[in-house]
Amino acid sequence: MSFPQVRPRRLRTTPAMRRMVAEHRLHPANLILPAFVREDVDEPVPIGSMPGVVQHSVDSLREAAAEAADAGVSGIMLFGVPDEAKKDAVGSPGTDPDGILQRGLRAVREEVGDALVVMADLCLDEVTDHGHCGVLDAAGRVDNDATLERYAEMAVVQAEAGAHVLGPSGMMDGQVGHVRRALDAAGHQDVALMAYTAKYASAFYGPFREAVNSSLKGDRRTYQQDPPNAREALRELELDVAEGADLVMVKPGLPYLDILRAVADASPVPVAAYQISGEYAMVEAAAERGWIDRERAIDETLTAFVRAGAGLVLTYWATEHARRLRAAAG
Repeated sequence: MSFPQVRPRRLRTTPAMRRMVAEHRLHPANLILPAFVREDVDEPVPIGSMPGVVQHSVDSLREAAAEAADAGVSGIMLFGVPDEAKKDAVGSPGTDPDGILQRGLRAVREEVGDALVVMADLCLDEVTDHGHCGVLDAAGRVDNDATLERYAEMAVVQAEAGAHVLGPSGMMDGQVGHVRRALDAAGHQDVALMAYTAKYASAFYGPFREAVNSSLKGDRRTYQQDPPNAREALRELELDVAEGADLVMVKPGLPYLDILRAVADASPVPVAAYQISGEYAMVEAAAERGWIDRERAIDETLTAFVRAGAGLVLTYWATEHARRLRAAAG
């Protein structure tokens, strides 16, 4: 009888052994916390489809930012939720210096200074009455170049409110270059851009739309990437880097690990992945029913992003998981 001489299981025998030979390790510094700040609320408002996630008041946002910094999280990405009555066709709250996102940015910078990298979502979908990521033309189509002008205005306002990094997320052609030129012309050369390079028209955004009180009519398939296509993600990467992107992102996460790997292999700048609302909601719902081990599922999904090439992961579990990683490290 012949038995194997090569036994890979030797390196799996104990937790210490597995930890010693782990090829990829998640660290709190890999994590970025997405957070929502809502106008005219005094207390956090729970998001029904995202258990444990809230629309923050300005005060509770301050607390969340301080907790994230204390846990070792690297950054916080802010999304503003304005009063419905203030939304309009061009997204005026997005360029109002006193708009809710700008107020949130100032509050977080006042609270944590440079202890977190403070990021702002640069898009019109949260602030328009039609819910699209850009300005509409007379036929109801998103006007790419008119939208770029709005993005440029938004970028300067967000930079002046204290953002370290802006995330152009609307998937408009030329958005990175146009925003970069506007920032530089306004004296904000040090504000970095995290390009949403490969953002797909996904079914997994559903809970996010509740989180931002979306007014979307129709869909975003004419400007977000089509799920069957991989090659164009690399074309978008090439364009974004040429236009001045400092970091790039793939979104969603788990359904697009192949895209993440391809982008990571080709990118000359740091790469992020966004574990989006639907991915979060699925794990929380299954765990609540006892179908999966919640903490192991969180760790496994986050590790998958790092294994696929992400240096940064945006996740709603950022603070929680950073604390757990620190505790495990002793």
